[in-house]
Amino acid sequence: MKGAGTLTAKQASLVSCLACGRLSPLIGSDACPRCGAALHSRKPESVQRTWALLITAALLYIPANVLPVLRVISFGKERTDTIMEGIIYFMQSGSWPLALLIFFASIVVPLLKISILSSLLLSLHRHSQWSPETRTRLYRLTVTIGRWSMVDIFVVTLTVAVVSMGAIATIEPGPAAMAFALVVIATMLASHSFDPRLLWDEMKRELQDDL
Repeated sequence: MKGAGTLTAKQASLVSCLACGRLSPLIGSDACPRCGAALHSRKPESVQRTWALLITAALLYIPANVLPVLRVISFGKERTDTIMEGIIYFMQSGSWPLALLIFFASIVVPLLKISILSSLLLSLHRHSQWSPETRTRLYRLTVTIGRWSMVDIFVVTLTVAVVSMGAIATIEPGPAAMAFALVVIATMLASHSFDPRLLWDEMKRELQDDL
């Protein structure tokens, strides 16, 4: 089995500093001798923190898509658009690249991150032995695509700053903008609170049982 002969830092009674990466003895070291950061073999309460942040993100995702993200007042008339209504508007006006970008950043990315992290957490609860390499790659994917989650907020900010024309038209961010920003923050924190080394601990435990 791949990785069967490898020795982890935990098995070698070593711990890696999450801040600077320095290896220190697992026993008798509460702080990194190089940078002073607290040392932990695994991120404390990683699973519980990640679940809490994911549930928060999932709950906030509802108002982020139901409530208006933009409020436009033009010639005394008010118009509000949700994220999906904005995507449809850009599609109908011929701005397909912008519509696809917002759809990917505002719909696909948050759902993908929540789905992947939830599946990883469930695999830990079920003591899954399925390909830790693949699950680690999925985790890295959530970290990589996280930076694209704020595109929709950037679009709203630029629209408010550029399109606003004083007395003729006024564009303001709607309540969904704040909810969506909190979704992005919650999913990013969830990605960083999850410890991918937990995916390998179960595999190492299984190998030890087989010996």
